[in-house]
Amino acid sequence: MHTIIYLLAYAGLFWGFFVLLVQALGTYKLFREYSSVPPEPVSPTLPKDEIPHVTIIRPAKGLEPALYECLASVFHQTYPRDKLTVHLCVESRRDPAYAVLCRLVDDFPDFDVRVFVEEEDPYLISNDAANNANNIGPNPKIRNMSRAFREAKGDILWPLDCNVWIARDVAGRMVDRLCGFRPGGRRATPYKFVHQLPLVVDTVTSMSRVDATGQTRLSSASVTGGSGSGSGSGAAGDVSVPSSVPSRAWAHGGGRLEEMFMATTHAKFYCAINLVGVAPCVVGKSNMFRRAHLDLATDAARNPVLASSSTAAALPRGIDHFASYMCEDHVIGDLLWRTPIPGFANHGLLYGDLAVQPIAGMSVRAYVARRVRWLRARKWTVLSATLVEHGVESLVCCFYLAFGLTTVPWAREALGVPATWTALASCWALGVALWMLLDRAVSGRLHAGLSIRVDGNTPSFARGASRGGAEKRPFGEWLLAWLGREVLALPIWTWAVFLGTGVNWRGRRFRVRSDMTVVAMDEDARDDMNGRGTPEVDGIRRSGKRD
Repeated sequence: MHTIIYLLAYAGLFWGFFVLLVQALGTYKLFREYSSVPPEPVSPTLPKDEIPHVTIIRPAKGLEPALYECLASVFHQTYPRDKLTVHLCVESRRDPAYAVLCRLVDDFPDFDVRVFVEEEDPYLISNDAANNANNIGPNPKIRNMSRAFREAKGDILWPLDCNVWIARDVAGRMVDRLCGFRPGGRRATPYKFVHQLPLVVDTVTSMSRVDATGQTRLSSASVTGGSGSGSGSGAAGDVSVPSSVPSRAWAHGGGRLEEMFMATTHAKFYCAINLVGVAPCVVGKSNMFRRAHLDLATDAARNPVLASSSTAAALPRGIDHFASYMCEDHVIGDLLWRTPIPGFANHGLLYGDLAVQPIAGMSVRAYVARRVRWLRARKWTVLSATLVEHGVESLVCCFYLAFGLTTVPWAREALGVPATWTALASCWALGVALWMLLDRAVSGRLHAGLSIRVDGNTPSFARGASRGGAEKRPFGEWLLAWLGREVLALPIWTWAVFLGTGVNWRGRRFRVRSDMTVVAMDEDARDDMNGRGTPEVDGIRRSGKRD
């Protein structure tokens, strides 16, 4: 029995120090790269015929907070406008986001910008079996962007979520990183894939208002995932903000939890993993890659990575290849990472530039559902990382470390601590407190906005606390959010990993399969009843044609 305990203690000690090392790398990189504005980009200053053309693709669904400002940020880029094409995508003209997209087209007439409506895509609604339309999987985001990718101009593609804002020089620096442009005409090794660190800002404070009766209200159009028009004061779609602290925390506290996660645990490990570069680590908020590389990677005849997969051979080429997967951002990055392309490095994180996502009115329930969806989508994509993910959270990791320090003989002797539960609890509490202080410093640095070049087009949520931003977090308020997120981390992980495979996404229900493909659950149930469901067929079958 003692042998087993000592083995567990050594394992806990090793894991704890390993996590601390990874955190140290990520924290170092964060403070180094996000403490000042990055240098001016090189690519916009190149001779006209040497500047690569970029197609920006922005899929929209519903009215997200500050949707117009987020989408408009690509029109304020310093990258030459004649080298930019903007494709805005929406599922149908009935989607509330459609009016916002049309407004952008009207407001920026000098840009090459088009709006693509999924329901009007002839490729998706065609009855001609020869075009393989039925082979496009159920992923609603990929289906939304399919035509925009097919009709993109140039080789460089930049899918950019509708709910993120970027600073004005980001396009140039993304191209610099992807193509290896350096000052003075120097060239670095180009990358296959470039991405940004996302940062969430909960704007429920700055976006709320007080009506004539003194009631604090939030426009439904400002609520994360909302679809109301938010057309005016006192609109029927307005959402009231509860006056009591517990009710307000439950109804709108999810945004603070999401903000906390993205600015602490996620940011530290995202930077550390990308710094070491031992495996792909990608979030699909802002990704840039080449069409030629995507076509090569998804062609089973040319890519040996796909040669052994019968499922992959049946999937379309290009972006449609990934419509069978829920976690399409990671799958795209992972496939490009594994595809051998001579002369190109794998992934490059664009340090210094943030993809800022404003959210508002997210409930705790919505936050939990979002984290569960994320974990379940990744469960089969990166199984080993998902299984140990609970161990990188403060409460669990500090317990492992405290158990090791108070159990392993040489550790106890070095620290002079007894092998008692009291000593273990004291070590655990001290570790959690130090962890909390580190998170406070990291989140404070990111939310200070020191790396963002502020101008007249910078919205308040993206200015940062040190640049006149509207959102500030007093320590007591911040601490409550930190404790809430840390306490919920293990239950959410347990529920997501062990207690189901279904996820809700973009208003639909999907089941994530062990081969990483997804199937709409209504269709999955119908196939099971008919006794004809197979992984190869279910993984690529589209969810049903739209009228």
